[in-house]
Amino acid sequence: MNIEEKIKKSETRIFKAVFPNTTNHYSTLFGGTAMHMMDEVAFITATRFSRQVMVTVSSDKIDFKKAIPAGTIVELIGQVSHLGNTSLKVNVEMYVEQMYAEGRELAVHGYFTFVAIDEHKKPVKIIQ
Repeated sequence: MNIEEKIKKSETRIFKAVFPNTTNHYSTLFGGTAMHMMDEVAFITATRFSRQVMVTVSSDKIDFKKAIPAGTIVELIGQVSHLGNTSLKVNVEMYVEQMYAEGRELAVHGYFTFVAIDEHKKPVKIIQ
């Protein structure tokens, strides 16, 4: 399987309902909760691509474009966007949609960088 096929095959989509216990006093999703969800989908994407032990080393430029109210559904999409020797970058988009209406909008977008490590927590090559 070539790199492009691995990237396509590792794309990860997760859907979640936004319940009141994940929202702030404005009844919108906590920013930290959104980042937690994004890191999770990014981790799964990186692991599915590499099939190695991966750890988050950074998050880059997380843009909150639209508030995510309680009572909505979010879809998180992770896709490998850059590949290095021991690291890779995952692009994550979070879309919001109403439960009882058609359509969705991009709400949050960001990048997460992961490094592959061995049993001694030392970086190792992703592509052998």
